Amino acid sequence: MGSVPRVPAPLLAVAAIFSVQFGSAFARLHFDEVGPTGAATLRLVFGAVILVVAVRPRVGRWRLRQWVAAILLGLALAGMNSLIYLALARIPLGVAVTLEFTGPLAVALAQTRRWRDAGWALLAFVGVVLLGVGSTGSIALGGVLLAFGAAAFWAGYIFASSHAGRLIDGIDGLVVAVVVAAIVVSPFGAGRAWHAVVQEPTLVAVFLAVALLTSALPYALEMVALRRIETRVFGVLSSLGPAVAALAGLVVVHQALDAREIVALVLVTAASVGVTVTRRSTGSAMSHDVSLG
Repeated sequence: MGSVPRVPAPLLAVAAIFSVQFGSAFARLHFDEVGPTGAATLRLVFGAVILVVAVRPRVGRWRLRQWVAAILLGLALAGMNSLIYLALARIPLGVAVTLEFTGPLAVALAQTRRWRDAGWALLAFVGVVLLGVGSTGSIALGGVLLAFGAAAFWAGYIFASSHAGRLIDGIDGLVVAVVVAAIVVSPFGAGRAWHAVVQEPTLVAVFLAVALLTSALPYALEMVALRRIETRVFGVLSSLGPAVAALAGLVVVHQALDAREIVALVLVTAASVGVTVTRRSTGSAMSHDVSLG
């Protein structure tokens, strides 16, 4: 990545967001063959292999509390990935990611005690209500609930990641967590995924690309970007996630959002930007784990 330092850091962060969301959109194209849990399994397994080979985590001298921290992080990743993919099978990509984004937004709001942040919370709430207004069918409502479940696991991931980061040097904890997530999700999707791959071997290449787009590439881009920009700036850029997801859904999956959904997306994104910009500089960025977004 010798040429990466010449690229502006904000552009690297935005490129990571595009990589994650378009990678998820490409995975969505193959739900009919492998199913949502099968897609999550292939993404996690290939992502784990890529990261283990690239990083080679040193776990020989880990203590019990380090293993516990990595396992908890892995459970959060497993929940995030499986539930958001199940949601994507039922509702548009842009809607699902917007609802999922309420997880880190809630964490950010919970970490502040200022009255003005109640306005951002209200703005996000209005956006979520707008999305819920049109979810009158059982399938749509199921997708909404699954996306909220993914949001809860994303919030849990933030705390688990912070805890693991204090106990484990570098990214070894994340790599082990990805392996744990792959092990947890595989029993639910490995059967269908294996059958689909046997019938259509080209799916191996497809999901290797998905794993690269949603793990190795964006993680490397974010790692370089975070060395050169403040976490607050990075948090604002991360707030573009729902909008990029909507674009990916439109371009790749041909999922057009209606006016109500677009307004809701804008409101949640604005709330995310607002709470990030107005937080104290010591606040952490509301970044998605790019390896498994």
